[in-house]
Amino acid sequence: MGIEKTNLSEIDFPNLYSRQMENSTFQGKNAADWDEKSKNYLASMKESDYLKRMMEMIDLTGAETVLDIGCGPGTLSVPLAKKLKRVFALDYSNGMLASLAEACRAQGVENVIPLNRSWEEEWSDIPQADIVIASRSLEVKEIKKALEKIVSKAKRKVYLTFKVGGSFVDEEILESIQRQVIPRPDYIYLVNTLHQMGIYAKVDFIRSKNSKFKSNDSESFIQKVRWSLGELTPVEEEALKSYFQNVYHKEQDQSFTDWALLSWEVNP
Repeated sequence: MGIEKTNLSEIDFPNLYSRQMENSTFQGKNAADWDEKSKNYLASMKESDYLKRMMEMIDLTGAETVLDIGCGPGTLSVPLAKKLKRVFALDYSNGMLASLAEACRAQGVENVIPLNRSWEEEWSDIPQADIVIASRSLEVKEIKKALEKIVSKAKRKVYLTFKVGGSFVDEEILESIQRQVIPRPDYIYLVNTLHQMGIYAKVDFIRSKNSKFKSNDSESFIQKVRWSLGELTPVEEEALKSYFQNVYHKEQDQSFTDWALLSWEVNP
């Protein structure tokens, strides 16, 4: 006797996630891509109010250590290190870790431990931490395996963020070049996968100004669109140039991005 499972348990959310990820227009970047991006990434992140909101949402009560997965140039790792005993900063991009080291030196931070590792590699030697954070870094093909790794390293709490809506390019930009895209999985795939894992995550939302395509000239704007969409035709480039000059450069500070913040406490 007891309670039967609902038909929700018949849905394979991790498989749906993987299929949507595979079909998406927005394919993952490799370490070399992020190495190149790291040269200007820290400066661009400082312009975002996402960092301030994220820091406000993370409860550090009783915590001494953090594992920051996909730490990038240290936008979270460095300020967190000033509040904690130790921060383990993990990234698969050597360029990002070099930027992290530079940021630590500039701010006199000495308690950040860099770890060069990807989601797909072995994590048995990655230390556990009181809090595990994966901020905008869940660029993975198999979401359940990634979530299991996160859970295995958390002693007290987990915080992860995932984009609301699966497109990384504003709809107005896509309309300007008449481009149809297949989105990535939305955050709800993660909520349901966690639910099936027996984890009932709290969901909050962070709205931040979207500086992803912020540019001083049309060429920089086109390059940033190319980063997200891949190769562009000459016709699309001309359309983007016209759109930037006539519309976007006047309105780019009015664009916003929504992020879902999923958090939960780890059962002892």
